[in-house]
Amino acid sequence: MKLPASLALIKRGAEHLHTEALLIEKLTRSGETGQPLRVKLGVDPSSSDLHLGHAVVLRKLRQFQELGHKVVLIIGDFTAMIGDPTGRSKTRPALTLEETRRHGETYIAQATKILDPDPEKLEIMHNSSWLEPLNFTQIIRLAANYTVARLLEREDFKSRYTAGTPISVHELLYPLAQAYDSVAIRADIELGGTDQLFNLLVGRDIQREYGQEPQVALTVPLLPGLDGVEKMSKSLGNYLGIAEAPEVMFKKAMLVPDPLLYRYFELCTEVDLSEARALIEHDIKEAHRVLARELVRLYHGPEPLAQAEERYDFVARGGIPDDLPEQQIPVAETEAGWIWICKLASLVGLTSSNGEARRLILNRGLRLDGEVVTDANLQVDVSRPVVLQRGRDRFVRVRLG
Repeated sequence: MKLPASLALIKRGAEHLHTEALLIEKLTRSGETGQPLRVKLGVDPSSSDLHLGHAVVLRKLRQFQELGHKVVLIIGDFTAMIGDPTGRSKTRPALTLEETRRHGETYIAQATKILDPDPEKLEIMHNSSWLEPLNFTQIIRLAANYTVARLLEREDFKSRYTAGTPISVHELLYPLAQAYDSVAIRADIELGGTDQLFNLLVGRDIQREYGQEPQVALTVPLLPGLDGVEKMSKSLGNYLGIAEAPEVMFKKAMLVPDPLLYRYFELCTEVDLSEARALIEHDIKEAHRVLARELVRLYHGPEPLAQAEERYDFVARGGIPDDLPEQQIPVAETEAGWIWICKLASLVGLTSSNGEARRLILNRGLRLDGEVVTDANLQVDVSRPVVLQRGRDRFVRVRLG
């Protein structure tokens, strides 16, 4: 691919590029010498699952692979013990090295759903291999290259310092540890979310201090979650996991808020953006369906797609699928096999309390065997299996234990 086309691909969906001139210089040099660039992404495995928000930057990495460059995926098993303070209003809880390495294995398995695992195109490294052996003299040398004043320019540090919220010294070392990763692997380019821009720029400064050419810093946007408000996060429950079942992925994709559809097409798919925009403007329902199909195809292949879409349509028409989660309730919770509907909904986890169940019924949000429940005092016979449904697609088949 010629330089203008390569540059256009790299810049699709990118937020910051520091600097474009240096990127062009590195791409040109790589084309002349045949030496692929080393493109770095560091991920701290603080949890075990990846979602579409993580996939945005992984897809950008894949584009570099397709352009012939070497991707270096750094599993931050050491830095995850420190805890990235980015966007945090307080110190993160500490993790053990064993926990971070266990999470890291899951990250690798899921990341290679997107990245080409060919060893010629992908190198996977753990930063404990170079950070853990550093002695105190080496740490002091690293820390001497940056001032506290510059670290406090970070918005999260600045706001915590102003508010009098404690900042531990080890948190101040985090950007330097991440920067040292770039030194250790001699990164040409580092990718990250927009919230990582400060850390990526620190990497450029530290590389200079260690006699290396500074890396290009490229950030991608943080993907808004399915709630349309907060960034996608498993802890907020507004996520779409890349390892989720095809039918779950299809259903969640259909729930993407209308104003975010174009953003999801841009950051999460390979769909031509002019076609996506035209589709959104002329048929918003079909645009949701095209997005859902594309996501299932990308992460599960074409074969499960038809079944996932068929299931979605079946449920949308009021059908009850066969593949439902099942729960047993103890006989002791019933009276001769009968139980109050609100208590039943709470026992099987569809509501957090009997009161929430009552409110759900008043809003016609609960179904029993496909029929809307209108009586909040209803007694249910559970001597036979019954199906409870909350909303459009939260089902539980209930059996008496």
